[in-house]
Amino acid sequence: MPLHAGDRLPAATFRTRTPEGVKTLTTADVFGGRKVVLFAVPAAFSPTCSQTHLPGYVAHHDAIKAGGVDEIACVSANDAWVLDAWAREHGAAGKVLMLSDGNLEFTRAAGMELDATIVGEGFRSQRYAAIVEDGVVTEIRVDDKPWLAEASSASSICRLQGQ
Repeated sequence: MPLHAGDRLPAATFRTRTPEGVKTLTTADVFGGRKVVLFAVPAAFSPTCSQTHLPGYVAHHDAIKAGGVDEIACVSANDAWVLDAWAREHGAAGKVLMLSDGNLEFTRAAGMELDATIVGEGFRSQRYAAIVEDGVVTEIRVDDKPWLAEASSASSICRLQGQ
């Protein structure tokens, strides 16, 4: 069953690239006691993810943070190295915490899996964005079509914050 407002995020582990190497983080590490905007992408470096989705969060970083958000995080099935390269290429390093969910542990437990096998891309995450407070989803927007970043866009999150 997919995530809804009021749901607690599932316990899972993520991998992220730091200057010291790859680090493992848990759901509690990222979301516990904090307000986080989480957005999910099917594939780093894909056209929509690279031309619209991530750049929107970079451009709206300050406005989103001004709404009381402690962290902006992106989850994807890509590995930590790919996500790090993608963040650096788009000026997101230091602005968006990249969370690799390479085994889809989080995505499957959250009910947000996307079957992209028909286009040869295996299983991925649906495209969505959520506002999460202390591990509980307060708002969530899911794009009906994974090739569009509309409901899950940074501007959509800004509107939810009243901006």
